[in-house]
Amino acid sequence: MKIGFIGLGTMGHHMAASLQRAEYELVVHDLRREAAEPYLARGASWAESPARVADGAEVVFTSLPGPAEVEAVALGEGGLLEAMAPGSAWFDLTTNSPALMRRLHAVFAERGIHLLDAPVSGGPHGAETGRLALWVGGDEAVFQQYRSVLDAIGDQPFYVGPIGAGSVAKLVHNCAGYTIQAALAEVFTLGVKAGVDPAALFQAVRQGATGRARTFDRLADQFLTGQFPEPPNFALRLAHKDMSLATALGRENSVPMRLANMALEEMTEALNRGWGERDSRVSMLLQEERAGVEIRVPPEQLKGIVD
Repeated sequence: MKIGFIGLGTMGHHMAASLQRAEYELVVHDLRREAAEPYLARGASWAESPARVADGAEVVFTSLPGPAEVEAVALGEGGLLEAMAPGSAWFDLTTNSPALMRRLHAVFAERGIHLLDAPVSGGPHGAETGRLALWVGGDEAVFQQYRSVLDAIGDQPFYVGPIGAGSVAKLVHNCAGYTIQAALAEVFTLGVKAGVDPAALFQAVRQGATGRARTFDRLADQFLTGQFPEPPNFALRLAHKDMSLATALGRENSVPMRLANMALEEMTEALNRGWGERDSRVSMLLQEERAGVEIRVPPEQLKGIVD
């Protein structure tokens, strides 16, 4: 199978190498010809433009910095649209805009070309070792058709849903990660400035309930099902007390607690709804209201995912 690969940067150069190790015939392109030299030395072919990459390729992968670069490679002069054959497939590995993916999907579908968004998660080390998640949106039959190729890139290819769904999943994942990162920096500086040795603090908190749990598994407990236990596991009024004490400790030690105070305000609003004796996680329903979406997943489906 002839595979085209465009974008041999931080992530792309590892993923292209994985495809070569799987003994696929590779045609490569990058803005820097020198980035392709290791692949050419191992038998890959060089293409002067994205269109030349696509010429005769059954499937094309792109791994690019962002939406502007993807659109240029797709629709610009010498772009993919000029040369991809009907029935061929394009997987975009870029962390991208779902709106752009849906728009490009419509354009390429008119030519009979399959476009799937397939952003990856695992970082450069994961790309190098193959311990990489690929979250794919698009035609599920095409995903299955090229599953063996995706398996050569990462160990966790997963079909998420229609076009754009993979990109949505990636943005949710990354946004959560960076928000949690900011929250951890906030609370950890609080603990250290309040007088606790940082190594001891780290060792202590990672053994608590939050520290032991997988981050996203907290969603499966109550929020996704919309079922909050009665009697509560931990009452909202008690959680509000804990957060009040934590933010007070921040004030005592002159530590800015922006995110913690936002969380406290959320819990205060929930208290004012009369939810004080309900489980502490019930305050998460406020965001559902603001977003105008009701999230409900059957418990048996969640059990299958978590198990």
